[in-house]
Amino acid sequence: MTEATATSDFYDLEALLDEEDRALLHRVRAFMDTEVQPIINEYWTRAEFPRQIIPGLAELGIAGTQFSGYGSPGKSALLDGMIAMELSRGDPSVSTFMGVHGGLAMGSMHLCASEEQKERWLPAMARMELIGAFGLTEPDSGSDVARGLRTTARRDGDAWVLNGQKKWIGNGSFADLVIIWAQDVDTQRVLGFVVEQGTEGMSAVDLEDKIALRAVQNAVITLEDVRVPEENRLQEANGFKDTAKVLRTTRAGVAWSAVGCARGAYEHALRYAGERTQFGKPIASFQLVQDLLVRMLGNITASAALCMRLSQLQDAGRMTDEQASLAKAVSTVRMRETVGWARELMGGNGILLEHDVGRFVADAEAIYSYEGTREVNTLIVGRAITGVGAIV
Repeated sequence: MTEATATSDFYDLEALLDEEDRALLHRVRAFMDTEVQPIINEYWTRAEFPRQIIPGLAELGIAGTQFSGYGSPGKSALLDGMIAMELSRGDPSVSTFMGVHGGLAMGSMHLCASEEQKERWLPAMARMELIGAFGLTEPDSGSDVARGLRTTARRDGDAWVLNGQKKWIGNGSFADLVIIWAQDVDTQRVLGFVVEQGTEGMSAVDLEDKIALRAVQNAVITLEDVRVPEENRLQEANGFKDTAKVLRTTRAGVAWSAVGCARGAYEHALRYAGERTQFGKPIASFQLVQDLLVRMLGNITASAALCMRLSQLQDAGRMTDEQASLAKAVSTVRMRETVGWARELMGGNGILLEHDVGRFVADAEAIYSYEGTREVNTLIVGRAITGVGAIV
């Protein structure tokens, strides 16, 4: 373990894991340091995902970490969160890729699929032989997607016909299985469908010119009279409340990912402070630089402790939507602040990709907004503490 990594876990939260889980966490860290760090800036610049790392991620056995059975490891929510943090510490795009596949897509299967469907798809997803995507957000429906879903599903004999568009769908252009959420035109219920890559009528185009998470390939998916057999409808998804179960499970992971993004920027800044010389000595010896480093570490430690307790509640089956929303909102605000201080510490060098911090600064903007904006998460918590709903 490097000195920078050791100091970023200032309260030794890793000690909460048993020896086996700590070893897995360290393997994830080593993989990110040796296989991802040397190449990620190139792929980030080209706006491409380094698919050659997928077999290595598969060997780690971390797809669907907190789910049990069908090839998933059945580990704790705490370990799952720390793995999301570790992936994001190396690169937030890789963490997002795994969050979409192992969290949203596999989570939809574990929580909303029938036994037959789980047996059919989950083992291959756990081995990462099949990659998943999650299609909920639409061009005109983001925060209001629970009420504003426009993608429709119409029953036609033993099949369903899907029409509509999805936007910002991570892995959407190359995933083998895309979970599409659509509204039944007859019952108005939100239903989930597994649409396999290559299905006639479904097309995906990657969004271009993103300034954040550039290595994540987010797609606009268009569905034009896409026929999906009834056997591909998620049998236990009977309304948006079931969709929300998936989102509740993964929101904690996004909070952990925010901590990881902040940690990555901090560790690069700390290393830089020890190597960069000005006025004849390392800038780490300057009081104002140490002040910035301590502020960053304080944010990281406080956010990690918040997420740790959230994961413990999740493991105990006691986590609420409001608790997940508070962690996501607070952690992403502190992340945004922290990556800015890391950039500030580096001066002009902070905007050069060769020093890495600029990538974290940019990627933080996406983490800040996806899976619930700060404003919406604030209103969810506000409703819980005041008893008054302020969401229009």
